[in-house]
Amino acid sequence: MEHTLNDNVVLIFTISLIIIFSPFIAKILRLPTTPIEIILGSLLSYVGFIHDEHLFKIVAELGFLYLMFIAGTEINLKSVLKTPLSIIKKVAIYLSFLYLFSILFSMQFQLGKIFMVLLPLISVGLVASLAKEYGKTPWINLSMTVGGIGEVVSIVILTITSAALESGIGLGLFQTIIALIAFIVFMFLLFRAMQLLFWWFPKVSTLLMPHEDNKEQDIRLSMGIFFLLVAAMLYLHLELAFGAFLAGIFIPTFFEHKHELPEKLASFGFGFLIPIFFIHIGSSFNLDALFMVGLIEKALVISFVMIAMRVIASLVFVKDLGFIDSILLGLSHSMPLTLLIAMATLAYSAHSIDKLHYYAFILAALIQVIAVMIFIKLIHVYKEKKEPQGTS
Repeated sequence: MEHTLNDNVVLIFTISLIIIFSPFIAKILRLPTTPIEIILGSLLSYVGFIHDEHLFKIVAELGFLYLMFIAGTEINLKSVLKTPLSIIKKVAIYLSFLYLFSILFSMQFQLGKIFMVLLPLISVGLVASLAKEYGKTPWINLSMTVGGIGEVVSIVILTITSAALESGIGLGLFQTIIALIAFIVFMFLLFRAMQLLFWWFPKVSTLLMPHEDNKEQDIRLSMGIFFLLVAAMLYLHLELAFGAFLAGIFIPTFFEHKHELPEKLASFGFGFLIPIFFIHIGSSFNLDALFMVGLIEKALVISFVMIAMRVIASLVFVKDLGFIDSILLGLSHSMPLTLLIAMATLAYSAHSIDKLHYYAFILAALIQVIAVMIFIKLIHVYKEKKEPQGTS
């Protein structure tokens, strides 16, 4: 009992130090904080300071759901619905190209069907961090819109794939698809009903989230929406991340007067829950796996393919953004860290991929984040140098 208590004290102490010092190390290395947290989690787990603990795993899962919630707060559904039809068509072509390329690549190299789902995944979680660093530039705004639609598609496919892996192709999968369609229709009707309610009675939104708020009603309501939708997904046996993502969309869509709320929610998440998720991901990666034959090669190939297919597909937006900004949009979608790791973990648990490919996907997710962040930084510096010359 005392030994377990001491281990847990060391675990809490270690996690606390990682959360405190990761931003400083990231600043020195000029890298995002996220990969630093994963790397430190892996290193300190390897030397025995972090161990597998049930409560640690639960908090980490909550951190993942909260990250999906924060990703949702970056998307205003009203703005997305006002997206020009020409852009929507290009988004459809962009996503179709990703899945087509993924299918052809998987068939050519005789990879499992799960690769067709893993390679095109899109997540806007880390695009939000780019918005903090580079501002709301045209390519980042379009990246959020395209990425938001892509993430919904990814999570729907993730939900269906999860059901297929757990129950196989049969009645269980059919029930999941019906439940998912029913839930999406219900959410659409709910969104429309709330839109009409707030249109007829605009004071309702300020009543729920007043401007002068000394009781933190905005945070309380946000957390209530978050947990209600996660509970609904849990009851329907659907992917919890989908519910968390939709809960996030509620905030900017119906409470536009609370401009600072997404920032408040993000500050809490990135300061506490989300780092624990990334530390847990790092701790699940055994450094001894780096010596597995072919691991690094497979991780590099996966990283290259996932980045290249997005960069090539992003060229459909050249007329809207220009060549360089289109490349930046494609790169911004090349970091589906959370969804890729979640999906790889799910596939490994269901024995759809072996341990080698599981570790390859986790390593590839890390490589992508570091490589893409560096590429975007270099391209951004190049743009800043070029723009004064173009304006002179």
